[in-house]
Amino acid sequence: MKKILIYFVLLIFICFSIPIIFTSNFSEKTTSKEVVENAVQNEIEYNYTKYGTVKLLHTDTNKVEEIDLDEYLYGVVSAEMPASFEEEALKAQAVVARTYTIYKIINNEDKHGKANICDDSTCCQAWISEKDRKEKWKEDEKDTNWNKILDAVNSTKGKIITYEGKPINAFFHSNSGGATEAPVDVWGGTGYPYLQSVSTSGEDAYSQYSSEVELTKEEFTKKIKEEHSDFKIDFNEDDCIKVEEYTDGNRVKKIKIGNLELSGVEVRTILGLKSANFKITTEKEKEKIKLEVIGYGHGVGMSQTGADSLAKEGKTYEEIIHHYYTNVEIENI
Repeated sequence: MKKILIYFVLLIFICFSIPIIFTSNFSEKTTSKEVVENAVQNEIEYNYTKYGTVKLLHTDTNKVEEIDLDEYLYGVVSAEMPASFEEEALKAQAVVARTYTIYKIINNEDKHGKANICDDSTCCQAWISEKDRKEKWKEDEKDTNWNKILDAVNSTKGKIITYEGKPINAFFHSNSGGATEAPVDVWGGTGYPYLQSVSTSGEDAYSQYSSEVELTKEEFTKKIKEEHSDFKIDFNEDDCIKVEEYTDGNRVKKIKIGNLELSGVEVRTILGLKSANFKITTEKEKEKIKLEVIGYGHGVGMSQTGADSLAKEGKTYEEIIHHYYTNVEIENI
């Protein structure tokens, strides 16, 4: 009888203990999961140390403003890339812009006096304030667009592109016309090993892909003579305009125009073309010269429309960067 009583008491103890044990384990697991989720949700502060601020030259006022790096990048990304582009393309632009900025800070050439960089896209990177940017968007798009910009910069906080441990000169442009360009074919020199000619499909779907310029023969001649006073051309000759060499990116490298041999880049500048990938059409009986242009920009580095096209294919910002920059790493500053 005594043994039965002991067994009965032990059974009651076990029955009460099991729920307590399982409840305790479940509680611990739930708590651990909540901690992990909270850690992910809370943004980690990144310490930029000596690269925390940028000295920005505003070219319209000629004043220098010192601004936090990522706050500066909000203005760059929103000025350089449409907010309608895919999120991964915007992230790629944020990393590229951050890298370009750090490169400029490190390799200060005293180009802008006390400033590290200016807000002129033809010289450095475009930049626009939050207020001015929002004024250009529709009312119902302002918050959504700006939040996309913030997320692109904040979610890639601290990330830059390096080659052999150093930040790269991260050039970018609007539309490559299907293939990017090696810098040696644009600016001469020895170039950069991480900037090679690469192809991208899907860029013809964007408005920046093609453009046309029409000039009278008189206008055409006048523009070239402004730069080369000895210029002469006989439009009656069949080979008065002839491309002599193309680059790896299918742009005009050398072209004979009348008595001159010019680079495609120079012709682009003289005639105000969007790209050095052009075709000149002239007819003897007509006074017009038509220039058909493919792409927009110098063609070096990341194509912005190409980045958006790759993002639409499901590529991540890391994959987009590795596509346009050869043998690079994406690292924290």
